[in-house]
Amino acid sequence: MNDQPVSERCRNVARRELILKAAAGTIIVAAGGGWYVISDRLTAKARAETRPDGRPRLPPGQRVISALKPMGGQPGDPNRSALRLKVHGEVEHPIELDFQQLLAMNVVQRQADVHCVTGWSLLGGRWRGLQIKALAERAGLKPGARHVIFEAAHGYTANVLLREALAEDSMVTWELDDHPLGRPHGAPLRALVPDLYFWKSAKWLTGIRFMRSDEPGYWEVRGYNNHADPWKEERYA
Repeated sequence: MNDQPVSERCRNVARRELILKAAAGTIIVAAGGGWYVISDRLTAKARAETRPDGRPRLPPGQRVISALKPMGGQPGDPNRSALRLKVHGEVEHPIELDFQQLLAMNVVQRQADVHCVTGWSLLGGRWRGLQIKALAERAGLKPGARHVIFEAAHGYTANVLLREALAEDSMVTWELDDHPLGRPHGAPLRALVPDLYFWKSAKWLTGIRFMRSDEPGYWEVRGYNNHADPWKEERYA
């Protein structure tokens, strides 16, 4: 019979798993209170792959990480029952939807890569939610709209071009890989614009505001690039 305490046995199992991963050619880094694996093997594989649009799958300066990494911010209320998403601005019929009303729309799942400005990428995530273009259609988008402002908890905003917000894989999302988003990742709802650096995909989303003119968001007025294309390394202004 093993007299070793259960907690110690669990720690030893976790330690062995980390050692095995390291031996397989990965680097283990501690960040945000958890363990994250940066995979040199997956990074090399992704660098050899090409997207349908001809660009390399992995933007320059990025390395592949094994799990979505929390990147801070001031959390909002994570309860789905408290969610009210406003769709307003340059629309014919401003709307406010609760979580059940979102679920009643045409829910989709999209596989998408995301790229953080700090240099990590998560590849092949399965994101579930609604296309932003479906919300725009429901609210009656006006012809003069050119920009989108994502509004989030505590006054946070992020700005994107309309054409990028209405792309096929741009969404409001509440699940990743068949699991609800955790509070550090924006629960109950976050934006997802995978072809821009991940700070544009605002967490704890409360509103989508369509605009005629641009309005730089929280990070943009603090020196980050207004557009944020990872393939052009548009990190800073």
